[in-house]
Amino acid sequence: MKNLGNLEETVLLLVMIMEEPYGYAIADEYRDQTGQQISISAIHTVLMRLEKKGLLTSKMEGSTESRGGRRKRVCEVTGLGRSVIQSLKENRMKLWSQIQGI
Repeated sequence: MKNLGNLEETVLLLVMIMEEPYGYAIADEYRDQTGQQISISAIHTVLMRLEKKGLLTSKMEGSTESRGGRRKRVCEVTGLGRSVIQSLKENRMKLWSQIQGI
C-alpha cells in the first residue's frame, strides 16, 4: 500500500467526491469540508505528488469564458487510488471499532 500523508488522503477523497475536481475547486471544497484555508499552490503540489504515486491522473480541459479563457487541469482517481483509499478506510474502521465509548 502506498503511504499517504493526511493532506494527500484528504485531497484524494475530495477528488473522489467532486464532479469536476481541479485546483481552485478542490481548494474551495477543502475549505467547505474542513473549515480551513489552503493555498492553490499547496493543492497543486499535493495533486502532483498523488499523480506521481499513480493514485490519480489529470488532463487539461479547454478554456472557458467563465475562467477568463484559462484552461483547467481536471483530476480523476485511478484504480490504484481507489484501492489505497479502501484499504485506509478498512484499517481505520478496524482501529475505531476497538475503541470503547465512542
